[in-house]
Amino acid sequence: MRIGVMGTGGMAAALGGAWVRAGHEVFVGGRDAAAAAALAGRIGAAGHGTPAQAAGYGEVALLAVPAGAAPGLAREHAAALAGRTVVDCTNPLEPGPGGVMLTTGAGESVAGLIAAAAPGAHVVKAFNLAHVSMWDRPPVTRDGAAPAVPFCADDPVAAGRVEELITGMGWSPMPAGGLDRAAYVEATAAFVIGVWWAGGSPRLAFPEPEPPAAAA
Repeated sequence: MRIGVMGTGGMAAALGGAWVRAGHEVFVGGRDAAAAAALAGRIGAAGHGTPAQAAGYGEVALLAVPAGAAPGLAREHAAALAGRTVVDCTNPLEPGPGGVMLTTGAGESVAGLIAAAAPGAHVVKAFNLAHVSMWDRPPVTRDGAAPAVPFCADDPVAAGRVEELITGMGWSPMPAGGLDRAAYVEATAAFVIGVWWAGGSPRLAFPEPEPPAAAA
């Protein structure tokens, strides 16, 4: 696929680089021309330029900017993003007195705000639960199973494209419902990241029950 990466930070580098290694054609767009050029060279991207050029580059656009900036960026480039799969990997989080807190309102998600800002785009929430460093290395399997990437999408074509991106990186797609469920995925990130910051292992909070015994 042809993928326009809007942003030049850690997630732009990690996901953009992973997709280049998977054989996709990636274009890096940033407001800082030097940063976009440097990142494109580092990950082996096909080109670099402005966010507007990245928005209109291919079938998929990645919004790899701070969560608070993502809806505004989508609104600014709504015309170019129309008809495209727009991947939102952001987490709307800030430190609070009791731990990590969401910055969105009740029942609200950044993915939903992006969809409202660019109504012609097909927004998918994905790639927000694993640490940025995880995308720079082969995934670690457990019991022979690849780790999962939960994603929320309304459009089946967009969902299929994101599934292809996930499997091409060696991960396993985990459909988590429509975009109206993105708030739950973002809230899960608040819990998981809060546990990490506190020095714990969120993996231990999700033990799986034994499968039911086969009927005699």
